[in-house]
Amino acid sequence: MYRTIETILVDIPTIRPHQLSVTTMRTQTLVLVKITTTDGIVGWGEATTIGGLNYGEESPESVKANIDTYFAPLLASVKDLNVAQTLKLIRKNINGNRFAKCAIQTALLDIQAKRLGVPLSEVLGGRLRNSLPVLWTLASGDTEKDIAEARKMIELKRHNTFKLKIGARPLQHDVDHVIAIKKALGADISVRVDVNRAWSELECIQGIQQLQDGGIDLIEQPCAIQNTEALARLTHRFDVAIMADEALTGPDSAYRIAKSHGADVFAVKIEQSGGLIEACEVAKVAGLAGIDLYGGTMLEGPVGSIASAHAFATFETLAFGTELFGPLLLTEEILKEPLRYENFELHLPTAPGLGIEIDEDKVEKLRR
Repeated sequence: MYRTIETILVDIPTIRPHQLSVTTMRTQTLVLVKITTTDGIVGWGEATTIGGLNYGEESPESVKANIDTYFAPLLASVKDLNVAQTLKLIRKNINGNRFAKCAIQTALLDIQAKRLGVPLSEVLGGRLRNSLPVLWTLASGDTEKDIAEARKMIELKRHNTFKLKIGARPLQHDVDHVIAIKKALGADISVRVDVNRAWSELECIQGIQQLQDGGIDLIEQPCAIQNTEALARLTHRFDVAIMADEALTGPDSAYRIAKSHGADVFAVKIEQSGGLIEACEVAKVAGLAGIDLYGGTMLEGPVGSIASAHAFATFETLAFGTELFGPLLLTEEILKEPLRYENFELHLPTAPGLGIEIDEDKVEKLRR
């Protein structure tokens, strides 16, 4: 059924340094997966990470090695199994590797949707919206540069909600930086922060109180991934929304956090969840627990970003929007027709599958 499975590393410089608490990105490596069926249908997936092993347990190189060594032979052995049965076979034979599994699953669902002649969102239950609000992350680290960048985005009608990456510098410096930007942009503009698990619980208490008083709307993953009890205590202590991000590693973790109402918001990411189907399950757990949703990103390129959009478009509610701006952070385009960002939103295509066309000549030029 599956004739070839190819994994491609594509290195693309970013438009500016992108500073996080765990690393500063100047280049993003896209991990693209291309699966071709015996009857000639091609499906694409993406397994992009952030900063090699700075962020998580999988790197571009490990994803490629594991897909080439373990996933590809397994898929090549598949005979007369549907997509659900194939995914079950993968789960049975391969542990972990959530990012790699997501890329493979995306490509298989892209193939399935193309075979059925429908957008990928329709095989996930059907889209409820045709476009998604997209925020922009201000991550230069310079207050005046960030203010100028935000104002430019508002003027261009590209983004009117902003997130700041903090945690790499002293707490008070970061807090002052964020509040200065919020004051400059005004009460009508939503400003959030992502601490990327950099603060201790005591630092969280000190920092979140000031950020709450300064009008910040959302605090993302302020404490360590494994310290979900502290995350729950912060959620119950403050009025500002506290969001779980890296603590979410799929439906099981979502259930554990939801049981104690350990967050006000879940940042749903298809790769961290282990696939599009699992991301939808995380959203379902959140909905049942009364937890709001936010569509997160691993700063994927256009393949992973539009795959995420197909999943997020099926969510009943999406109270905090999305941050699917990854392709806009890259200096090179790998689609024949770029994704459409207009009026502060990403618009979903209506063509079958992912609804995009890869420029394979461009990918070939950029591949590692």
